[in-house]
Amino acid sequence: MSESKAMILGASGTRLTPDEMTFYRDERPWGFILFARNIAETSQVQDLVAAMRDSVRRPEAPVFVDQEGGRVQRLRPPIAPNYPNAAALGALYEENPEAGLRAAWLLSRLHAFDLARHDISADCLPVLDVPVPGAHDVIGNRAYGQDPDAVAAIGRAAADGLLAGGVLPVMKHIPGHGRAGADSHKALPRVEAAIEDLRARDFVPFKALSDLPMAMTAHVVYTAIDAENPSTTSARVLVEIVRGEIGFDGLLMSDDVSMNALSGDFGARAQAILAAGCDLVLHCNGEMEEMRAVAQRVPELSGKAAERAERALARCHDRDDMDETTARAEFGRYFEAVV
Repeated sequence: MSESKAMILGASGTRLTPDEMTFYRDERPWGFILFARNIAETSQVQDLVAAMRDSVRRPEAPVFVDQEGGRVQRLRPPIAPNYPNAAALGALYEENPEAGLRAAWLLSRLHAFDLARHDISADCLPVLDVPVPGAHDVIGNRAYGQDPDAVAAIGRAAADGLLAGGVLPVMKHIPGHGRAGADSHKALPRVEAAIEDLRARDFVPFKALSDLPMAMTAHVVYTAIDAENPSTTSARVLVEIVRGEIGFDGLLMSDDVSMNALSGDFGARAQAILAAGCDLVLHCNGEMEEMRAVAQRVPELSGKAAERAERALARCHDRDDMDETTARAEFGRYFEAVV
């Protein structure tokens, strides 16, 4: 583990370029992340994932993807069905809690079948953000609902379904993106809510699932906690709230360092993320010059962060004996997943 740097990187296309292979070999990212631009068909994805792991000489190197269902779903037909969004699960839960929880578990178990078939080891799910009326729709129907207790319950079922299939869940966006009035891909959201309101709503699902192995930060300023810095680069948010009040002691990765919510050059961003208390810097877009700038400022994964990384990977090896055909048939009684 100590031979890896504290970063997760993307790639530019469906196969690694010679420059990427050399760069990954020299800079040794701890993990990788896939996007739609990296995915064409099953054998190609398997080859790409194998090449990523070969480049860092670590067969256990984790490969992540955002496979939520709905509008955020990187694997699509014909290699994986289109799945319903989180809001649909929330609506079912509101009507019938038992059915909603079972459907959430099954959907994640189906994601795990899809990801395992492509040798992908981690899913950036569940989304535990709790939207409020008037917030930007960057979360919107990606959320399970507006009741924090319901979000926590459905999120737990979703995480358990991934773990049952041997896939590592990553809860996001800690400590909560639901109130944001802007899309953090494009601008820096500022949330003016009082700390009491954040505690009563936004933090609730993350606190309930604080035992999960991994989490991703929110690029959001919470003025009641730190009016100057987004949570990803705020030691006050990460140490006092995420680690302290919420009680999360798992592996903490940043949201994408290339998003416009963050400022400064890429090296400075990466350094600020780690200095604030994140364990890993995430860079997604595969732009080589940006990745080089990040890699120059990111140290080897060591100490407590390395221990958390080892603990996280240990959680995603055991798989249940669920039959895929049976699982798809059962899920189909709740929702139609169309190929």
